[in-house]
Amino acid sequence: MNTTKALLFAAFVLAVSTLNADDRPNVLFIMSDDHTSQAIGAYGSRLAKLNPTPNIDSLAKGGMRFDRVFCNNSICTPSRASIITGQYSKANGVLDLTGNIPPERQYLPIEMGKAGYHTAMIGKWHLKKEPAAFEYYCVLPGQGKYFDPTFRVRGDRPWPRNTIKKDGQHSSDAVTDIGLEWLKNGWDRERPFFLMHHFKAPHDMFKNAKRYDGYLEDATIPEPANLHNQPAAGFGSVASRGYGSGLAKGHESWQLGRKLGIDQSLPNPEYTKANYQKYLKRYLRCVKGVDDNVKRLVDFLRAAGELDNTIIVYTGDQGFFLGEHDLMDKRWIYEESMRMPFIIHYPKAVKAGSTNDWLINNTDFAPTILALAGVTAPDQMQGSSFAFALRGEPRPADWRTATYYRYWMHMAHNLRVPAHFGIRTERYKLIFFYGCTPTGGQKTPVAWELYDLKNDPFEMRNQYANPKYAEVLADLKEQLWKTHTALDETDHDYPQIQAIIDANKDK
Repeated sequence: MNTTKALLFAAFVLAVSTLNADDRPNVLFIMSDDHTSQAIGAYGSRLAKLNPTPNIDSLAKGGMRFDRVFCNNSICTPSRASIITGQYSKANGVLDLTGNIPPERQYLPIEMGKAGYHTAMIGKWHLKKEPAAFEYYCVLPGQGKYFDPTFRVRGDRPWPRNTIKKDGQHSSDAVTDIGLEWLKNGWDRERPFFLMHHFKAPHDMFKNAKRYDGYLEDATIPEPANLHNQPAAGFGSVASRGYGSGLAKGHESWQLGRKLGIDQSLPNPEYTKANYQKYLKRYLRCVKGVDDNVKRLVDFLRAAGELDNTIIVYTGDQGFFLGEHDLMDKRWIYEESMRMPFIIHYPKAVKAGSTNDWLINNTDFAPTILALAGVTAPDQMQGSSFAFALRGEPRPADWRTATYYRYWMHMAHNLRVPAHFGIRTERYKLIFFYGCTPTGGQKTPVAWELYDLKNDPFEMRNQYANPKYAEVLADLKEQLWKTHTALDETDHDYPQIQAIIDANKDK
């Protein structure tokens, strides 16, 4: 921890530590799978007028909205691993969906428990091993089911054999029922609580509770400006152009249109439009269910007299494409996938209606939550606390100027996203597509991409070959390789990747 941040943190910890145990803030960490900022009204996207999230918007109105929060690996398991450990993917060992975090490395609940918090994990876990660092857990197996969900719990038999089932319920309702039951009857009120409350929704394939079947039925969902005629001239490179999976006919490696029942005889653009409307309506119906259940949690805290003393965090586990660049799902380093919604509501410390534009990533979440609890983050966490930002402190001069990203999986799941890494600064994004797995495997073209986010916020034109950016490019490459090394994201253990880097780093 640098000197400036250390001093700010010390002051914050002192303020928190002077509180009585009963006065220390509760922490409710709400996370929804694949809920992107474009689908939250408070972020003012093209979907804001549909008002899909009035209750989440209310948290932002009464707290702080963070506008530059990013994941370091836009896929479910790695992102969740970074949140729990405060580490980047290579450090925590979770590069892809097969990774796991055993109890001894579940650093966030371990440290919160040491600080005297009553810890609980409810909903989507997706980190394979038992969430045993939590005092209480009730978690979905893997992705879990949307309807009649089964949950894994502690019991007489070894993990994961103890289960309960919520017949007749939608997952979002069941997760909230369990959370409310724990708050009412399970929480030890002699201690503050730390509850991670994780919705499965709106993860694909977007199955909503029956009561939302008619929601937005007669609406026409606004399209992103770059939905059609993709890939546009200037966008991407030989490494990315034509890859991925989207909504247009001929760009559906994942076969979304078939799964949604779109008439296969329709030509583009009619096919794309029909696919988009059905895709978005199903997604937003799931979002509506999440938002209504957030209200149930907030209403309980208000009625219990705990709202003002509870830090409520709302986030997604990464971003998500809603047709931008004719893309779906996530995985890419592009903004819609990399950017996470992040809102904090805490009346005692956070000015209502405030915003923050620091470069933050998901390795920072654990150190920040610990700081809010008056706890120093353990040395193995790579992220930094931004707790002092909640009090309106100015951004320290030595706060990060770039955030790192790496997608390791390479062409997985018929979604056809090539492996890549890069950095995002306040203005620019530099991406290196190396195009193979750690062991080699199927290779795709190698290329660089550079985007000027100030002049091109939707990343429509790759400026890598533009001589006007030569000086900027040289600086960004220097930052990338320094960060690559500093975070121990190097590829010396993967000779196939290292050979590609060596051959292309100066091209």
